[in-house]
Amino acid sequence: MSGRKASRWAATTMTALCALGILAAPTSSAVAQDWRALLTPVAKGDLTAVTALGDTQAYAVGYRLRGNTAVDALALRWDGRNWTQHSTLPAESFPQTLAVRSTTDMWAAGAGTAQWTGSTWIRRTLASDPGGAMTPESLALAENNAVWVAGKAVPGSIKDATPALQRWDGTAWRRQPLPDLGKGELNGIVSLGAGQALAVGAQFATPSQPQRPLLLRLTNGQWRPEPAPTVTGHSWLTAVTSLGASEAWAVGATTTNGVEQPLALRWNGSTWASTRVPSIPDGRLRSIGRTAGGELLAAGGKGAVSVLLRWNPAANGWERLTDPGIVTRAVSTVPGSNAVWAVGVGRRGDLVPQIRHTVR
Repeated sequence: MSGRKASRWAATTMTALCALGILAAPTSSAVAQDWRALLTPVAKGDLTAVTALGDTQAYAVGYRLRGNTAVDALALRWDGRNWTQHSTLPAESFPQTLAVRSTTDMWAAGAGTAQWTGSTWIRRTLASDPGGAMTPESLALAENNAVWVAGKAVPGSIKDATPALQRWDGTAWRRQPLPDLGKGELNGIVSLGAGQALAVGAQFATPSQPQRPLLLRLTNGQWRPEPAPTVTGHSWLTAVTSLGASEAWAVGATTTNGVEQPLALRWNGSTWASTRVPSIPDGRLRSIGRTAGGELLAAGGKGAVSVLLRWNPAANGWERLTDPGIVTRAVSTVPGSNAVWAVGVGRRGDLVPQIRHTVR
């Protein structure tokens, strides 16, 4: 694991841990929802990503703390009744994101990427990037067994990073040519099928403008920037999902005077527009997905603040639901189900992994 990646991971973990014990209750207007806590086979550590293939099959990745400094990267599996350890990832892989195609084809990314082939995890070395070492932030499955990874190329300092994309073609990662986007990063990506995709992130601040959302679209084999709606203050996007050929959603946060608020954008197939979100300090959004019942959910939070929002078409805006009650790292809907998974660590205690589950 590179020093830059280790520092980034440690900073992210410590930022959340410093806030443990500071409880943040949902607003009085939150819609009630019951979350059920499930036992995890990890006594001390962290869970960073979760995804599901169905009600009886879900996976999570993270790490188990071994001693004061050593950790084991691992994957967990839900079989419909219990969470158990599925496998151990390569040493120092520090998985931060997960994509699952089947029981014999899973991908994790953090300090590099690794693929589960059905019996073992294999490191998959990222392609060289002239902009610097690539730091992966998001994975997305694509057609013909391809995989996308989005992140940033870091030449030496994070502040000088540039957006970066690579694609797994079945044998190797291939760097994707991008237009000159200046300094920034990509944090989320989704395939639209048939050679199309969307990627989101941030263009870093310059002396003349604040940090702002970065939106890219792949068409006809080329990635091009899309105009972003005007957002007050510094802003960025962390996740994106597609609901069809002409509907996608991206979420993140905006900050003014040091206070973060949720941010959600909607794409109609040609343009992006801002949507109305409730005011929630430290309410940055990290993930978004739709349940089988058609509910669009967005989740996130910063430190001990946990946030779950639902899109209300009748009100043309987002409303707050009861959150999972943990320091949320990731939330996932379940294909063909109204169930929702949330993983992270407890608000109190020292790195106590938590898994929450609800069916609406």
